Amino acid sequence: MKALLINGSPRPVSNTKMMIERCAKKLEEQGVATEIVKLGNAKAHGCTGCMMCLKNKDKECVIKDDVNECIKKMVEADAVIVGSPTYFGNVTAEIKAFIDRAGMIGRVNGFCFDKKIGAPLVAVRRGGAVPVADAINRLFQINKMIIPCSTYWNFAFGLKPEEVANDPEGMENVDDLADSVAWLLKKIKA
Repeated sequence: MKALLINGSPRPVSNTKMMIERCAKKLEEQGVATEIVKLGNAKAHGCTGCMMCLKNKDKECVIKDDVNECIKKMVEADAVIVGSPTYFGNVTAEIKAFIDRAGMIGRVNGFCFDKKIGAPLVAVRRGGAVPVADAINRLFQINKMIIPCSTYWNFAFGLKPEEVANDPEGMENVDDLADSVAWLLKKIKA
C-alpha cells in the first residue's frame, strides 16, 4: 500500500507542508508507505487543450515538466492526497495545472486512477478553503476515485509558516483523514 502526498505550496516552509508531513507520518504509523512530492515552485504549465494525450494514450502529457513525473507516481500509488494553500479562494497555480493535466491523462487512459483513494488537505488563513477542497475533489470525482472523509473538512488555519500547529482541531482532522485513508486502503487491498 502506497500513498502519494502532493504539496502544492510554493513556500519551502509552509502550513501545507506541515499538514502533508503529519498526514504521511500518521499513514506510515499504520503501515502505509508514503512519498511526498513538492509541486509548488515547479515549472508546472497549464493544460493547452492540444488533446495529444487523447491521441498518444501513453499516460503522459506532451508538455515536458515535472507534472508528468507526478502523474506517473499517481498512477503507481494506491492513494493520492493533494495539499494546497488557499490563494484568493482557490488552489495554487501549480495545483491547478496539475489538476487539469492529470485529470485529462487519467480519463483518456482508460480511467487509470479508477478506484484509487483521493483526498484534499487545505491550509487557509481565514476563508476560501471550501473552493480549494472542491477544486481538488473534482479531479478525484471526474476520474472515478474514492474520496474518504475525516471528522470535519480537511482544513487547518494559519497564516505564518507552520502556524497550523496552533489549530488543534485542524490537525486532528489531518490525523482523522490519515486514519480513514489507511483503513480504506486495508479494506481495498484485503
